[in-house]
Amino acid sequence: MTNPIHQGPRDANQDGRDDIIISVRGLDNSFGEQIIHENLDLDVRRGEILGVVGGSGTGKSVLMRSIIGLQRPSAGEIDVLGETMIDRNEDEAKNIRRRWGILFQNGALFSTLTVAENVEVPIREYFPYIVPPLLDEIASYKIAMSGLPADAGPKYPSELSGGMRKRAGLARALALDPELLFLDEPTAGLDPIGAAAFDDLIRALQKKLELTVFLITHDLDTLHSICDRVAVLSDRKVVAVGTIEELLALDHPWIQEYFNGPRGRAAAGSYEEAVGA
Repeated sequence: MTNPIHQGPRDANQDGRDDIIISVRGLDNSFGEQIIHENLDLDVRRGEILGVVGGSGTGKSVLMRSIIGLQRPSAGEIDVLGETMIDRNEDEAKNIRRRWGILFQNGALFSTLTVAENVEVPIREYFPYIVPPLLDEIASYKIAMSGLPADAGPKYPSELSGGMRKRAGLARALALDPELLFLDEPTAGLDPIGAAAFDDLIRALQKKLELTVFLITHDLDTLHSICDRVAVLSDRKVVAVGTIEELLALDHPWIQEYFNGPRGRAAAGSYEEAVGA
């Protein structure tokens, strides 16, 4: 299918300043004979929350891992924050990585460290000259930003609920004051109230900190409530990028089934009701 919501080879705002913070061109990924991505293109604009959706096996997490350098693609170009991510040496890659934060689906917290110590890990790695009490103060501030109570700092991940572990992971992702935030299924496993609260937190932080957010999700409520645009993975590539209204105008079968199915209609109705309230 031809994508009528075409991003173009390079978007720019009216004053000519390039506003693309992530650019992926011609990306190929495969595992043995299984092809995951083929000639995939994607642009992420500075300051937006981009939702990434697709059916099982379409490679949403593989795409994110390729962008952040954890998955080496078979072919293609990836630029992040104006820097190429392909074939960088470790020192060069490290200088780029310090400018983003990542929240993996399960939080990926170190079980033997407290919440505060987990938040301090990236700070110690990139800024070893920062020592207590300043280090402790920074960790406490990030924990508060994530919506956790102050007494969460000395607790271990095993002592936290699933929602609190996600917030602890978010606090660590924010530790280095990133420009770019990667979130992999941040509301998975949360009850509807907890998921809605987490969505509100992400939107508030994005506005306050002027973050760009790359968000993998299957949560239709999240897509409606906080995403500026949505990228759809299907047929080994990004088949469309746009607002939900723009996507609904397309005749792609997966898009129609996903957004116009019973759950999609329910999420749209809930969002319209909340906006109109």
